[in-house]
Amino acid sequence: MSRVALVTGGSRGIGAAISAALKNAGYKVAANYAGNDEAAAAFTKETGIPTYKWNVADYEASKAGIAKVEADLGPIEVVVANAGITRDAPFHKMSPEQWQQVIDTNLTGVFNTVHPVWPGMRERKFGRVIVISSVNGQKGQFAQVNYAATKAGDIGIVRSLAQEGARAGITANAVCPGYIATEMVMAVPEKVRESIIAQIPAGRLGEPEEIARCVAFLASDDAQFINGSTISANGAQFFG
Repeated sequence: MSRVALVTGGSRGIGAAISAALKNAGYKVAANYAGNDEAAAAFTKETGIPTYKWNVADYEASKAGIAKVEADLGPIEVVVANAGITRDAPFHKMSPEQWQQVIDTNLTGVFNTVHPVWPGMRERKFGRVIVISSVNGQKGQFAQVNYAATKAGDIGIVRSLAQEGARAGITANAVCPGYIATEMVMAVPEKVRESIIAQIPAGRLGEPEEIARCVAFLASDDAQFINGSTISANGAQFFG
């Protein structure tokens, strides 16, 4: 029987590529999304992957959404915590609201996504937890104190979960993408994009499918001894 995988933020950008890669690898995939109904419907129509709407910042909504996925598809054995937002501002201009919104989604959202499935993974003696962090969680970034803090925290989550889950057959790992050619990055002014590429030794942006292949590997049986690790996929921009 195919394993069930949940990808939060799984209908757009890097998340959509991850969802598709896992489906192609034989998983039954559920893609969570927060608000863009039109994009989610188009994604399901194109890929056949069902989408489920809830806000990962809300624990009860996450718990109920996960219960619905498991009722439809079966126990979740692979969870990819990919959902994330930015609310960028230099620190002296950053509002408490901008700070809290990013913390709630990018950090607490990982807890809200993993916590409901963790007992089942422990009981079944198998699980894969993969958190999408960021190069900016490794090196920091101007005007992203909130975002960088959450992405650094995500790495701490997987390192701790790895130790707790190892004897129960659960692995927890992080993938830290560099700058990837998503809709969001491609929408920035060309001069800004060129300045970003100039910082990448590979001389280009990454592709969402390159991150998806990292995730598919970490979810596989071939990666069962990789636990608590961070894969940096950034074109040699930073060595974390």
